[in-house]
Parts: sequence; structure tokens; C-alpha cells
Amino acid sequence: MKARIKWVEDAMFLGESGSGHSVIMDGPPENGGRNMGIRPMEMLLIGMGGCASFDVVHILKKSRNNVSDCEAELLAERTDTDPKIFKKIHIHFVVKGEGLTEKAVARAVSLSAEKYCSASIMLGKTAEITHDFEIIES
Repeated sequence: MKARIKWVEDAMFLGESGSGHSVIMDGPPENGGRNMGIRPMEMLLIGMGGCASFDVVHILKKSRNNVSDCEAELLAERTDTDPKIFKKIHIHFVVKGEGLTEKAVARAVSLSAEKYCSASIMLGKTAEITHDFEIIES
């Protein structure tokens, strides 16, 4: 896996993935930025949410559950002193589908958290990560 980060100006950087995608990162005005892009730590949190969501949907589909939508809402707390790492992260999954059971969704969330989500497992080395979910019948 590769990535390239190029300084654009002030506190703005262009991140380029090895798969050919780009994203602008920028800081707040108080840190010399213009607030024109996502913050790097927000990117890390979004990456974790994307990784966990991918797992949950994949596990549900693989076990033949009729899932039609999945959203992950993340709430994180960081330490007050540098380095301001994540100390707590909570993921709330909102899973929609037909006939989804608590057991099936709980299993998917648990497998993601404990076995498959590389980002969650890595961040879990320094942060307390919790999960919950709700099911919406569609």
C-alpha cells in the first residue's frame, strides 16, 4: 500500500492514494489553514468508520441477510495534551434491511470489531472503542 502527501500551501495538503484517488486536507484558520478540507485526524476516524462499515455489510451479505443500507455514526474523544490521540471512540451502526435479526447484526458488529477491522483493532491499542447498533426494517 502506498500514499503520497503533497503540501499545497499554508496548512493545506493533497493526499493521493496508491489506487489513484485524491483528497484535500486543510487546517483551521487558527493553525494557518483556510478550512477548505478535512482534518487529518478526521480522516483517520472516517477511515475507521469505513473499514468497520465495510465489514458489517460484507458479513451480513455473506450470511445471506437482506441488508439495504448501513450508516456508522462515530463519536470520538481526544486527549487534551500532545500528541492528542483518540482516547475513546464510539461507533453507532444504523443498519436497514428486511428481516434482519439482532443476533445477525450483533454478530457482524462483533466480528468486525474483534477480528476483521484492521483500523479499529489498530486504534483500539490506544483508545477505548465501543459499539452499538439499531436495526430499521425497510
